[in-house]
Amino acid sequence: MLDASNKKNNPAINRIHIFRRKWEFTLFQVVEGQAAVHRCKGAVDMKAEDYPMYPAVVNDERLHRHVEDVGRGLLGPGNVRPGEKIMAGEDFAFYQQLVPGVMFGIGIRNEKAGSVYSVHNPYFFVDEDVIPVGAALHAAIAELYFTEGSSLNKDS
Repeated sequence: MLDASNKKNNPAINRIHIFRRKWEFTLFQVVEGQAAVHRCKGAVDMKAEDYPMYPAVVNDERLHRHVEDVGRGLLGPGNVRPGEKIMAGEDFAFYQQLVPGVMFGIGIRNEKAGSVYSVHNPYFFVDEDVIPVGAALHAAIAELYFTEGSSLNKDS
């Protein structure tokens, strides 16, 4: 996840779009070149008009700090850390184009319980002992947002 409040001029997002253009150009070159070797014609249709690229998930900076602060207060400073940045499509990015948002995960790894696989692995299962912790964190984030929300509007 990218942490930035300015989506339009974010260098990380600009790099993603540059990478995509280079990747598409390389793909066209490979397909057309391999076809030409066999005296054929190759074509690539990315259907970009029908299926536009997912936008990047860009966490609102103030909401990001709020979630981190609440998490540290509830779970302890050593239990809140940044997640790995990944290249994946996420529907949440479309919401963030309309309203400020923050996407975060709650770690559920528990080797004793065997909860060690990622969500898209067929062996994934939820260590249900984590559910009350996640519920408490979400409730605290919401409660403190509404009771101390005015401080989110200040520049820090």
